[in-house]
Amino acid sequence: MELACLDLEGVLIPEIWIAFAEKTGIEALKATTRDVPDYDVLMRQRLRILDENGLKLPDIQAVIAELEPLPGAVEFVDWLRARFQLVILSDTFYEFAMPLMKPLGHPTLLCHKLVVDESGRVTDYLLRQRDPKRQSVRAFQLLNYRVIAAGDSYNDTTMLTQAEQGILFHAPQRVIDEFPQFPAVHDYEALKQAFITASERRLTL
Repeated sequence: MELACLDLEGVLIPEIWIAFAEKTGIEALKATTRDVPDYDVLMRQRLRILDENGLKLPDIQAVIAELEPLPGAVEFVDWLRARFQLVILSDTFYEFAMPLMKPLGHPTLLCHKLVVDESGRVTDYLLRQRDPKRQSVRAFQLLNYRVIAAGDSYNDTTMLTQAEQGILFHAPQRVIDEFPQFPAVHDYEALKQAFITASERRLTL
């Protein structure tokens, strides 16, 4: 049985922090794991900026409510689900991502949780576990699933390495250059073909 594992932001939906940065005009909030590979450093930076500007979870959720899946994402997910079991592995948070699961047909989502006080202030975040994307793929493999994974950022590369086949999608050139072992594609039609090629490769081994 083959299982498709996808990152969420930048692959199926817009980058939430970038959308929030554009809404608030806070340039520093545009940083993502494409820019800062260390996720803890990135999140501590984000929490500090939120506090400095008096911004709370409802402010972020109001921006998320205006977002939609990337053009072609819904059709791609439908295509993928008809051919593979599908799991979304993301470093976002349930408090952010759940409203965006409905238009995608509610795929299985494994991500993190925020710690929020009574006033709505985001005080911390809780990782599901360290290196969760790779660990998830490894767990699926122990259940005898063959995994094809796709993502766009530094924090996806351990997942792509662990999978039987990893694919970079919409990745910045510096990530592509640092990880030439992964095929790199930039639109959903090419991503479909990459999944087909990875699946057919199994049949010829």
